[in-house]
Amino acid sequence: MEATTSAAEKGQLSIHTDNIFPIIKKFLYSDHEIFLRELVSNAVDATQKLKKLAGFGEFNGELGELKVTVKLDEEAKTITISDRGIGMTADEIKKYINQIAFSGAAEFVEKYKEKEDTRGNIIGNFGLGFYSSFMVAREVEIITKSFQEGAEAVRWTCDGSTEFSIEPAQKEDRGTDIILHIAEDSEEFLMKYRLNEILEKYGKFLPVEIEFDEKIINNPNPIWTKQPSELKDEDYIAFYKELHPMSEDPLFWIHLNVDYPFNLTGVLYFPKLKNDFSIKKEKIQLYSRQVFITDEVKDVVPDFLQLLHGVIDSPDIPLNVSRSYLQSDSNVKKINGYITRKVADKLSEIFRNDREGFEKKFDDIGLFVKYGMISDDKFGEKAKEFCLVKNLAGKHFTFEEYTEKVKENQTDKGGTVVWLYASDVQKQDTYIQSAQKRGYDVLIFDSVIDPHFINGIEYKIEKTSIKRVDADTLDKLIEKEIKLESVLSKDDEERAKKLFEETLGGAPKLTITVEAMPTDEMPVVITIPEFIRRMNDMAATSGQKSMFGDMPTMLNLAINANHAVTQKVLNATDPSEASALIRHAYNLALLSQGMLSGSDLTAFVQQAVSRL
Repeated sequence: MEATTSAAEKGQLSIHTDNIFPIIKKFLYSDHEIFLRELVSNAVDATQKLKKLAGFGEFNGELGELKVTVKLDEEAKTITISDRGIGMTADEIKKYINQIAFSGAAEFVEKYKEKEDTRGNIIGNFGLGFYSSFMVAREVEIITKSFQEGAEAVRWTCDGSTEFSIEPAQKEDRGTDIILHIAEDSEEFLMKYRLNEILEKYGKFLPVEIEFDEKIINNPNPIWTKQPSELKDEDYIAFYKELHPMSEDPLFWIHLNVDYPFNLTGVLYFPKLKNDFSIKKEKIQLYSRQVFITDEVKDVVPDFLQLLHGVIDSPDIPLNVSRSYLQSDSNVKKINGYITRKVADKLSEIFRNDREGFEKKFDDIGLFVKYGMISDDKFGEKAKEFCLVKNLAGKHFTFEEYTEKVKENQTDKGGTVVWLYASDVQKQDTYIQSAQKRGYDVLIFDSVIDPHFINGIEYKIEKTSIKRVDADTLDKLIEKEIKLESVLSKDDEERAKKLFEETLGGAPKLTITVEAMPTDEMPVVITIPEFIRRMNDMAATSGQKSMFGDMPTMLNLAINANHAVTQKVLNATDPSEASALIRHAYNLALLSQGMLSGSDLTAFVQQAVSRL
């Protein structure tokens, strides 16, 4: 039999000290707006319970319209959250409200766990959510009537102290009204736009309709709650627009749906990343049973996957008592690994089934794939099958395909296959042309992540070395058994080197060598030592200042022993003529590396014109 309340009853709230947290007033939640999420979630919870009981045959009445209503009365300074769920008897109020931290949801799940897995539909978890109302209210009223036949309505009031009052009330329909009398320091929540903002944020996809300001503010059946077989491409795109109204259409998506060894649903979208590594990451929203929790998902989703957009929903992700942040445990690690595997499998599937379409998308998703390869070893192993490189002709290759393409001509004397690449096609054009004259193929690595990517994958590909086309002379980039012969004698080579050293003594530190190169290559080739160039590139993409400043502390300068200019320098009878030739060749080499600018560039152009 239920207890009836014929007269007002006074009492003290009973606190379970074994699991109490600093919950009352301003200590339970750091963000006061959470009160509305908690109370609306509780109302949804009560509604879901009634649906379950009807399904079990324990409620035979009319369900009628089941929705949660939020009403604002600015004049009375109240916010009311109403539902037509199971309601409470006087005894249940004493049990669930007066005994803080007793979880009604936990008891309900335990009671009915043999009939059906109710966990996915019941939101409440700690029995503390109701008390978040005291962060913003000076007084809270509960007017409630149980769904049970013959139940009487009850009114409970409390001013935030441990004292409460409970008495009979008038209420026609089953369900619960929570009335918050807003405190002076929380009157920001008496503004319509503010409540709408909070409901949009936390209740956008709650599983029961939420009405505020005479309109339904949520979508109770988002696509992640449905089976992929029920959905078409336009459904996924429409939902993406619902999440990100101003964004371009996504490239493709992954529908997550697993119930063992953990429960996880969701949809992850691949946006067009282009070459923007500074793209905002907080675009994956985490939900627990359709209640928004956070968009900081770094523990659940690997860092590189945070470039994706979408929604993840799992009741098995452990949350702290205020449901405001995650707590790491084995489930989080399993979910993290599962999502990584699903993404890799999806990319692999698209690559196998539609190679042409995948190649067209790769300029947009290459940044993501490369980031994943260097930051996650498990993803990297799978991605070796579908990560693509592109050459200057615009053709795409897997790692294995590209090695097969160039190995005949670009294998050095030690048996290592050398991949040549350009990071700036215009600036490195002279070096590219020299490489192409020898039949070498040149890749394009010009995205912001490529300096890190090259470092990360080089050691993962057997017997392969990746070198920028301007990192050294071609004969040193790909050393062969047979070398060109120098037309100069050893004495002439030493004399040429000395003349260059004397003339360029005031230049940045140079390591000068004389090398035999084809006659149609440049008279002087300037290169930056590979390790310095890579350090500079990675520093630049990380937004950090290079450890070497604006100009490298060391440059390699190779004099082309077989070039006509070198012969002219050696044959010059006037030292000033030799010096002018050397400086012109040096400036031409600097220009080809993009190192000539300002007054030096102007002077060089003027000199070049005067020579015409």
